[in-house]
Amino acid sequence: MNPIKNVCVYCASSTQINETYFSAAKRLGQLLALHHINLINGAGRQGLMGAISDATLESGGTVTGIIPHFMIKQEWHHKGLTQLIETETMHERKRRMAEMSDGIIALPGGCGTMEELLEIITWKQLGLYPKPIIILNTDGFYNSLLDMLEHAITEHFMRNEHHQIWRVSSTPEESIELLYHTPIWDNTISKFAVI
Repeated sequence: MNPIKNVCVYCASSTQINETYFSAAKRLGQLLALHHINLINGAGRQGLMGAISDATLESGGTVTGIIPHFMIKQEWHHKGLTQLIETETMHERKRRMAEMSDGIIALPGGCGTMEELLEIITWKQLGLYPKPIIILNTDGFYNSLLDMLEHAITEHFMRNEHHQIWRVSSTPEESIELLYHTPIWDNTISKFAVI
């Protein structure tokens, strides 16, 4: 069972999405607090990012937000987090989020969320991030992306072993279970990076 103390959650900042996605984000926040897992995210105050932060805090949990300076200048940040870390660039933000985390959960989101998810998948493929990566596939949101990844494997752009890089959950509860029970990869996994 993995020692999970900090989890990075990638998710949308959009406010125009279906309530189903908000419900799943809030439930995940409650579960993180229940399990005494510190939430790490991009410190946004809107959308799923704001919802999961609020739910975590309201349930007695803690939230570390990491955000670049230009977003603070725009006042896009959540002002009630346990800890707010300011970075110079988006790249530094993503690096810090990964370095501080014991695992990743990706909720539904747009280009920013998917870019973060695909980058961390690439890092794991290269042996740079051996920790669990969980895709919370609420209402089948990620079905098309998962099909694309499967197609990349079928067409030999990725190895069959790369199926093990990520795990897919349907509920917040399943996401927490997968965090604890997904095996940590050792550094030898990088040998699979070359096709």
